[in-house]
Amino acid sequence: MDSVLTTRVVLNLGLEKWGFFFGVGGVGGNGKGGFGDGSSGGSGDDDGGKKKWSLLSWYLAALEKYPVFTKALTSAILTCVGDLICQLVIDRVSTLDVKRTFLFTLLGFVLVGPTLHFWYLSLSKIIATLGASGAFLRLLLDQFLFSPIFIGFFLCTLLTLEGRPSQIVPKLQQEWLATVLANWQLWIPFQFLNFLFVPQQFQVLAPNFIALTWNVILSFKAHKEILSK
Repeated sequence: MDSVLTTRVVLNLGLEKWGFFFGVGGVGGNGKGGFGDGSSGGSGDDDGGKKKWSLLSWYLAALEKYPVFTKALTSAILTCVGDLICQLVIDRVSTLDVKRTFLFTLLGFVLVGPTLHFWYLSLSKIIATLGASGAFLRLLLDQFLFSPIFIGFFLCTLLTLEGRPSQIVPKLQQEWLATVLANWQLWIPFQFLNFLFVPQQFQVLAPNFIALTWNVILSFKAHKEILSK
């Protein structure tokens, strides 16, 4: 069945764009247990808060010790879940295409996560300027140079792995621009804030929920049936 939505691996492509647990810090205001003002939690809430912080600490430790592997694994999880959502919710397939999910997840682990790690690491060195001007310059390079190229490369690689190399040209003609535009609409506003406020080491984490949405879109676009002319 060749009809699915194209997800970003945005990439936002992206892990670097995905702030996996960075958002947990935002639970603080009126949260429970250790996250709140101390007035709302019993021992159960305290335990829940400690578990959340424990998980966050574990993830950040793994991120520091094994940055490439941790980001690759996070990317694989997001691409896997994104494709499953696309198949089950968007396409509403009666039988899950396991091979498709496997290949999409494989690219998340082998291609997306590592590539984004080194790209954002390099980007923070290329544009070392702080503040809004630096964030704006990084955003320009990320969205108007890297993302269009990476999206095209991702689609080409996925089609090749799926045994459909003859569909690369028509797929790019039909879906590449639409996917790039969807990427810009989703990621430009978020990435500006990400580059401006989020420390570089968390930029792979910060966008997890948005990245999941992007992966659903990317999966749909990548597997959408090519219209005959």
